[in-house]
Amino acid sequence: MSKKNKKSKLKKTQVEQILDKNKIAYQQAEFPTHQDGDVRTMTVDHTGIDEHTIYKTLVLTGNTTGPLVGVIPVDTHLDEKKLAKVSGNKKVNMVPLKNLLKTTGYVHGANTPVGIYEKFQYPIFIDQSAREQGNIYVSSGKIGRSVQLNAEDLAQLIHAEFADLQQTHFNS
Repeated sequence: MSKKNKKSKLKKTQVEQILDKNKIAYQQAEFPTHQDGDVRTMTVDHTGIDEHTIYKTLVLTGNTTGPLVGVIPVDTHLDEKKLAKVSGNKKVNMVPLKNLLKTTGYVHGANTPVGIYEKFQYPIFIDQSAREQGNIYVSSGKIGRSVQLNAEDLAQLIHAEFADLQQTHFNS
């Protein structure tokens, strides 16, 4: 690039470098963040992007598999029983915040399925809605930074399985 245009190209995160290395197309995205207690959280309202295409990376531990990852839309809740069943565990629980960095290498809000798989090869499950949507946003390993990419390409790269992971709102 001959012109110095800092705003158009953000410095690449490790995740973006992994995607480049594997020749996977993506677009960089930045989301505003806010302080929420002791963690920084993305602010996704008013960005003009459908919240249901932005996915959060949840890290859990199972009695059989040990650490595993669920990737679901930010506007939904994970059904731990569904994840346990599809992953071959009797039960799964969220990794405590204090153990998150040690377990994944990322702080709360920056967990990314790409970086976690690259480093640890944990089993990863992506909600099946991603497959229907095509392109989704996932964290690129820094708070407020995401990449938009094809869900099938992502699943192939991280050896993820698509599954129904969302809680239904009809729990009685």
